[in-house]
Amino acid sequence: MTKQQLINNILRKQSFLCVGLDTDVRKIPAAVAGDNDPVFAFNRAIIDATAPYCVAYKPNLAFYESLGAKGLMSFEKTVAYLRSRYPEMFIIADAKRGDIGNTSELYARTFFEQTDVDAVTVAPYMGEDSVKPFLRDGRWVILLALTSNKGSQDFQMTADADGERLFERVLKQSQSWAGDDRMMYVVGATQGRLFADVRRIAPEHFLLVPGVGAQGGSLEEVCQYGMNRQCGLLVNSSRAIIYADTSDRFAEAAADEARALRDEMSACLKKFL
Repeated sequence: MTKQQLINNILRKQSFLCVGLDTDVRKIPAAVAGDNDPVFAFNRAIIDATAPYCVAYKPNLAFYESLGAKGLMSFEKTVAYLRSRYPEMFIIADAKRGDIGNTSELYARTFFEQTDVDAVTVAPYMGEDSVKPFLRDGRWVILLALTSNKGSQDFQMTADADGERLFERVLKQSQSWAGDDRMMYVVGATQGRLFADVRRIAPEHFLLVPGVGAQGGSLEEVCQYGMNRQCGLLVNSSRAIIYADTSDRFAEAAADEARALRDEMSACLKKFL
């Protein structure tokens, strides 16, 4: 998917919502728990319920890999279902890969050739040669820059002798590897006004923003400091949507949560865009 296609989808749907498919088999409602593939059955129901209100989905690979081969099959079936039923959706493999070049090349083959996702999250720590294999035509790297977890302070905020923080160095250096048509950055919603610092360095890039909802990030604040003239945001919500209810009406509850968040996003687009 191109950058302009993603922008068009956001404007058409008045939403920049990404639904995180962090599907924990231990939390799957009884209504689908007895299915031959309960993870896929749950994902399919969530996707069908939330598709009118979002522009992207983000399966977190840890939840699938923890189940071995069967979990990976569920992941592949989920991607295939999205491709066949909702081809306009932007699909992110939240895998947080990043290794030496030849290993990264194989990871890129896995996600872009075997499962056909649009983007992969990648850790920048090992540098350019660990990231470049993912930079394929029509595909995206989503580079970890400033995350929402408590431990992000351990390294990402460390400053050098000139006062430049590590996340700022990542943003600056990585822009020599690819432009804003193939690279996005992960910036956690809990970082608040630091979005202004990110935008000072990367004004045109899309930002994938986790942390709204269960982690307490403010959508209004993210938009105030992080939205650019083309929106430039994909805001992810996982648990708050997919586990909104554990009864037989779990899909309906997920739709309600996604719709409410879409309505907030629509208001933010009108206010800040």
